[in-house]
Amino acid sequence: MEKKLHQGHRQRVKNRYLKEGLDAFEDHQVLEMLLFYCIPMKDTNELAHKMIKEFGSLAGLFEASPDDICRRCGVTENTAILVSVIPSLARRYFKGKWGEKPLLNSSSKAGEYTVSLFTGRTYEAFYLICLDAQNKVNYAAMVHEGTINEAPVYPRLIVETALRHQANSVIVAHNHPGGSLKPSSADIDVTQRIITALEAISISVVDHIIVAGDKYLSFAEKGLLK
Repeated sequence: MEKKLHQGHRQRVKNRYLKEGLDAFEDHQVLEMLLFYCIPMKDTNELAHKMIKEFGSLAGLFEASPDDICRRCGVTENTAILVSVIPSLARRYFKGKWGEKPLLNSSSKAGEYTVSLFTGRTYEAFYLICLDAQNKVNYAAMVHEGTINEAPVYPRLIVETALRHQANSVIVAHNHPGGSLKPSSADIDVTQRIITALEAISISVVDHIIVAGDKYLSFAEKGLLK
């Protein structure tokens, strides 16, 4: 009898999704349905509540590592992997929406594109976006992980990456996870060192974008590129 009740509930949830989509679902209901696909024949509602409470929010859960999810929620590795892969899938989705060689011919387009690169990243990372002569993206390379203060982004690596991907110009970008958009003195110093290094090989830096959540700051718009 319990098995049939679970089956009936799962089908009702699926039918609701097929009819309404996820917009009307509460966070725990979204997770409950996701868990259907890694936890068979079991009520996942209580577990969904527990997992979200453990990490404070659905976003916090999605951004956690599989090991942390396993340890704190007592779930299997399969469950933890399915939950934690969501931010990476979102980045792939946004990348696909932009197309193979998106045109970044304005600070607003560059900012929107850059925000998509950092979706779901809870650690600081540094990107070099290599552009061709038409301001289309040749390649977006993550060249550094960790804060700029702790481990400087070496201009030599930037130069090598720009040459490897045949950049006519570049946009540099990094994120401030959970922080403000205000550039630090290290941000400004690194930008100037990169500009100087790339000038020597006739590659221009057209912008430096800082991302915090779904917002961005453009050095070009703020007049911070010297």
